[in-house]
Amino acid sequence: MGPLSGFRVIELAGIGPGPFCGMMLSDMGAEVIRIDRADRAGRSGSRPSDVLARNRRSIAVDLKAPEGVELVLKLVESADALFEGFRPGVTERLGLGPDECMARNEKLVYGRMTGWGQDGPMAQAAGHDINYIGLAGALAAIGEPGGKPVPPLNLVGDFGGGGMLLAYGLVCGMLESSRSGKGQVVDAAMVDGAASLMAMFFSMGPGFKDERGSNLLDGGSHFYNTYETSDGKHICIGSIEPQFYQLLVEKSGVDANRFGAQMDAAQWGDRKDDLTEVFKSKTRDEWCEIMEGSDVCFAPVLSIFEAPDHPHNQHRKTFVEVDGTVQPAPSPRFSRTEAAISHSARLPGEDSRDVLTDLGFAEADVAALIETGIVGESAA
Repeated sequence: MGPLSGFRVIELAGIGPGPFCGMMLSDMGAEVIRIDRADRAGRSGSRPSDVLARNRRSIAVDLKAPEGVELVLKLVESADALFEGFRPGVTERLGLGPDECMARNEKLVYGRMTGWGQDGPMAQAAGHDINYIGLAGALAAIGEPGGKPVPPLNLVGDFGGGGMLLAYGLVCGMLESSRSGKGQVVDAAMVDGAASLMAMFFSMGPGFKDERGSNLLDGGSHFYNTYETSDGKHICIGSIEPQFYQLLVEKSGVDANRFGAQMDAAQWGDRKDDLTEVFKSKTRDEWCEIMEGSDVCFAPVLSIFEAPDHPHNQHRKTFVEVDGTVQPAPSPRFSRTEAAISHSARLPGEDSRDVLTDLGFAEADVAALIETGIVGESAA
């Protein structure tokens, strides 16, 4: 039983950061009920491979029908939180906005996941991760010197600054609500979250150079960087502290005199050239034999296909296989209330009957809702 066991959360199905938030909450034991669109029920799909949708039940509902909206409001009455990822105003037009939901349940925490936030000049504009981190100051700092900004997948906006921020906000809101007896709205915007992730760099002020690849942690330094090995693979080092840097010098076999002035940024380019040549002299595995597990702060750069097989990840069970799909295990870990994956993703509407039965609907009423299309149903 995870640490959020006993909490019920309603998820209005969306894409990207919303499902990631639902995954995080359900991994920790919360009962998350996903509201899918009724017209998606019965569609086939690679259900087990949808990692973001694991661990929760699905009911498919026609939210354009008053009866469908009323059904969701019935679910809200027994929920601790609800979250949605539509543009501002969409759930209000559906009749499922904060006012309507909190009128049914004054303790409800209502989470809203958007890119730009609920207000502001850009609130109604379309966007994606790359746009939000661009506006937050994060994207400009990522890339090679003299090159263009490089998108860091969609980790910073969608997931780190989006879904994870929303999950944190919902848990904070539910904790407060359990004390006050009152709910509230959580406005989680990816541009805000991405800005928060940049807090350390803002604290550097003028010490942070406004030029990609010229700072300590952005690839500007030779001792916090990635290097190609002789077999075309890569390793990464993060030898920031002086004692770790000294160990890097020793284990790499470079000239200690040339590598003496670690923090002289004027020498970083030349030292990167030196290390580029050195690391290309051996394979990745050979460098692992020399440096891995030492205080050099070294690791091989593994692909998502290689990472699950690394001995450390194997020991930690960092990755698990569920229904044939290798995926990250729930994290963080708890010593007593263990998080777990109970099942892979459900098809839209696969749990419609069970959810309605749990709400107290009679079998005849369940059948009527499905027959009229207000609720969709998928066979397992």
